[in-house]
Amino acid sequence: MPPTLKSVVTYSHHEPPDVSQLLGLFHQAPWAKARSLDDAKEMLRHTDVSLCAWDRDRLVGFGRVLTDFIYRATIWDVIVDRAYQGQGVGTEIVQRILHHPRLKRVELFWLCTRRPGFYEKLGFSSKEQTGMVWSRSKNSRLE
Repeated sequence: MPPTLKSVVTYSHHEPPDVSQLLGLFHQAPWAKARSLDDAKEMLRHTDVSLCAWDRDRLVGFGRVLTDFIYRATIWDVIVDRAYQGQGVGTEIVQRILHHPRLKRVELFWLCTRRPGFYEKLGFSSKEQTGMVWSRSKNSRLE
């Protein structure tokens, strides 16, 4: 169901979303299509902060954070329903994460993305490339 002219997106960070609605969003993205209900439930259980965008009772956007609440926080899984993209929902999710009351002392926010241009507009920099990745699937032959 596409948004209507009367659609008003609201945001919440108090409760994680219903997992089945979250999977509906994940299945729209190539990087999250294979996520399962059980794995998504477990992921939410270990998430420190989640932020949801709603059109009434429909989940239309999501982002989450893993953090120590002082030095570092990592932003994960920022996703917006295709029908709501280009309307500022993703920007609002990221801004609300960066200014979230529980995250106000965090020194550095990190994220991994395939869309650096979007995040650079929000003040993120790709100049400090210090990250490395270890992939279980690519390293299973070494075990």
